[in-house]
Amino acid sequence: MAQASGLTQKRVAFVGKEVSVMLGFRGELMRELAAKGHKIYAFAIDYTTSSEMKIREMGFIPVRYSLDGYSLNPLNELQTLWQLYKAFKQHRIDISFCYFAKPAIYGTLAAWFARIPQRIAKIEGLGRPFTVAAHKPSLKMRLAKKIQCWLFRLALPRSTALILLNHDDQADLKHHCNVDLPNTVVLGGIGVCFERFAHTEVPLKPLTFVFVGRLLNEKGIRYFVQAAERIKKRHPNVRFSVVGAASPQHGMSQQELNHYVDKKVIVHHGQVDNVVPHIQQSSVFVLPSYYREGLPRSTQEALAVGRPVITTNGPGCRETVDEGINGYLVPPHDVDALEQAMQRMIDNPDALIAMGRASRKMAEARFNVRDVNRKLIKILKL
Repeated sequence: MAQASGLTQKRVAFVGKEVSVMLGFRGELMRELAAKGHKIYAFAIDYTTSSEMKIREMGFIPVRYSLDGYSLNPLNELQTLWQLYKAFKQHRIDISFCYFAKPAIYGTLAAWFARIPQRIAKIEGLGRPFTVAAHKPSLKMRLAKKIQCWLFRLALPRSTALILLNHDDQADLKHHCNVDLPNTVVLGGIGVCFERFAHTEVPLKPLTFVFVGRLLNEKGIRYFVQAAERIKKRHPNVRFSVVGAASPQHGMSQQELNHYVDKKVIVHHGQVDNVVPHIQQSSVFVLPSYYREGLPRSTQEALAVGRPVITTNGPGCRETVDEGINGYLVPPHDVDALEQAMQRMIDNPDALIAMGRASRKMAEARFNVRDVNRKLIKILKL
């Protein structure tokens, strides 16, 4: 068998959801492991002919499986578990690296059934069932939380290593879900590539607030737009930029976005392949999320570019701001507080330069993807 850096070549399965997210969030790690001589299998649910070709050109092996992120149908869940089990056995996987809640649950269980010796589960936020909404959660959401807790108890103790991004998730898994967590690492952020997300000084003319991400209600897009509409009445020259595709089922529809575009409240750029220019052209990054985050990748990217941050004082978000040093924290669901934080930055534009530099320093200290990957490779024992 081939040798990899003096070690036996391993077959490593990365089990996620979307191909684009896998390459954006895991691409650096996958390339590094492939360069060491390991065989990389990329499990995703949305392969197209072009994305399969792209994965193969990168030297990875694409594997398609099915997963419904919103389903509570046990037949669908069993189908996912069975598909992963069969694929693991077929490809004789040595190490499974399963990330996000559902892939971590079913991937870890399938790996355990398949007797894969190393089973890494990575939970990047507890997700929608654990999100604290402005209103009482629906019966379906309360049921989803109970089921997810039960599945966490079933699957996570069967991992050989569990990776979390923040201590709130660790506490909730232990105390609310009663999950046994013997081999847990709290990683912090997943890291960003500093060569790609290069630091630039904060541009002040025009002063621009940017929202980057999925336009989901839980990500706070409606609060961003509402605050923008208020501020535009007082400061018509301040710009508000929205980068991300419409989400009619769980967030803002294109029709709603067009309404605010027509009123000149926001500029909507839609889904883009490269967010870097949009962050670099902004003055302040805003994520008023109340979603149960791990540690948002978009915020880490903004920190690397060197942008002040306004985000919520909630799990996964509060870790990205030193209050008054590189930005401001606001309570979730509070458009008044969000508007006030934006206004403080408008009133003190010169302070944004120092805040931006502080953000970059934070990124260098905590969110360098090379440092993060070294930790992950150590966990993978590769």
